[in-house]
Order: sequence, then structure tokens, then C-alpha cells
Amino acid sequence: MAERVRIVEVGPRDGLQNEPQNVSTETKLEFISLLADAGLKTIEATAFVSPKWVPQMADHADIMRELKRREGVSYPVLVPNLRGFEAAVAAGATEVAVFAAASETFSQRNINCSIAESLERFSPVFDAALVAQVRVRGYVSCALGCPYEGAVDPARVADVATRLFDAGCYEISLGDTIGAGTPNQTKAMIAAVAQRVPVRNLAGHFHDTYGQALANVYAAIECGVRVFDASVSGLGGCPYAPGAAGNVATEDLVYMLNGMEVETGVNLDRLIAAGAFICEKLGRQTQSKVARARHKAC
Repeated sequence: MAERVRIVEVGPRDGLQNEPQNVSTETKLEFISLLADAGLKTIEATAFVSPKWVPQMADHADIMRELKRREGVSYPVLVPNLRGFEAAVAAGATEVAVFAAASETFSQRNINCSIAESLERFSPVFDAALVAQVRVRGYVSCALGCPYEGAVDPARVADVATRLFDAGCYEISLGDTIGAGTPNQTKAMIAAVAQRVPVRNLAGHFHDTYGQALANVYAAIECGVRVFDASVSGLGGCPYAPGAAGNVATEDLVYMLNGMEVETGVNLDRLIAAGAFICEKLGRQTQSKVARARHKAC
């Protein structure tokens, strides 16, 4: 079993991007700071996407320019194309993430192009990143099912992951976008991908629609995966995946890993405080079972 797991906190980007109410830049910056206080070393800060499509991320440049960076903490940002990449670098980004899907229909609904076209769109991003010495992470959506096509063949996931890895991504995050996967499906998918991409370069990204996220994390750990995306308070979801719940709650993930004696470097009490802060600003309750239990105990 794992001795250490790295958590990629995606709350400030993936967690907030679909919130209907405007979240101020000041609140986002304080949120990111609290997450760093909790010991998280990778915090996805924002997305350099069109404000027309994702208005919540319209302040992306301000976020990166005003961010008080901590030593040893990375702040990757999502970019959809070369234009987004150039804007991100101009604002001070040193790591970016690109995304593709293992489902043709989802790719069309999400970014209005085929899988092949989406990968071609990222080719100049990889070239520019190499010159600028910017690290690139890759996401593969619908790795365990698609809201439009249903089951997704693990071989298709492996193909997309391989193409991203060969293009220059240092790490590939495999996403259960609709949260429908189960542990056995997770193991089968990872096994297929690991035949073509080293497991040390894989990460898990699980949504909790069917309450399977932590079980899928455990299954992925058994397969050798040591990096997991999570969102404090279970924030998140996808506008192109109707009914999908948020990401696995970072608090719940850390609690489970603590119980397994797996090191994360994250302080659970401070993490819960960060979740309470953003939930208060959003006027909503946390989806973290651990945070709720702690609150009742008090």
C-alpha cells in the first residue's frame, strides 16, 4: 500500500467554475491562501477560458497576478488552446493543464470539436510550453462513463491518455466525470492505461454522484496510483454532465488516507476551516461527510 499520496486541490477552479453566483476575486484569493495554509502543495487556481462560456473564471489574470505564492506550492491553471496558454503565461502561470475526452459526444458538447481535433488544438500549446519551460498536465474526461454514450471502452481512455502523454504531459488525470464508476471498473480502466502510460504518471479524478469516489480512490491506490484530484467540501460538477455530483471532498479523502497511515502533508483541521470559509461565502452546506461530522460533534 502507498506510503504517500499527493493531492491536487481543484476547488478554486473545478469547484467554483459552475457556481451561479459571482465569487469575488478577493474571496478566491483568500480561499487559495487557506488551502495553502492547510499544507496542500498543488492548488489549481483558475482557468484561462472565455468569460462568455465560464463567467466565474473571468478574473483569471487578476487571480494569477495578485496571488501570494508560497514556496513549494504550485498553482496550475486550465487552458483550452494556445491563446489561453499565452494569456496564462503572461499573467505568471508556470504550470498549465489541458483537457480531452474519451467520448466523442462529450467532446463535441463540451468544446465543440472531435477528440482528434481537440488534441490537434493542443499541439501548439505543447510547443510553446517547451520553449517557455512550463509544465503541462493532462485531463481525460469520461474515463469511466459518458452522460451521452454510457459505458466507455478502457482502450479509448488509454488511447487519449497515451496521446497526451506522448505529446508532453508529465501527468495524466483520469476523470470519472459523471461519477458512475465502481472499483472494479476503475481497476480495469487503470490497467488498460498503465499498459501504455507508466502508472507513476497517472492521477485519479473521481466524482461522487453514486457515492463511489473514495472506493474508487482506494482501488486506484491498489493499482499503484499515487496522485488524486479532490475539491474541498465536495465542490464541483460539470455543465455538460447532467446530474453529476461534485468531486470527492478533500476532507474525506485526507481522513481516509490518515486512517490508512498514508502521508499527505495536509492538516485536516485547517482543511475543514478552508471548506467552511468557502461554503459560508457560497451560502451552502459542505458535501464533506467528515466536515459535517466534526461540526455536529462540536
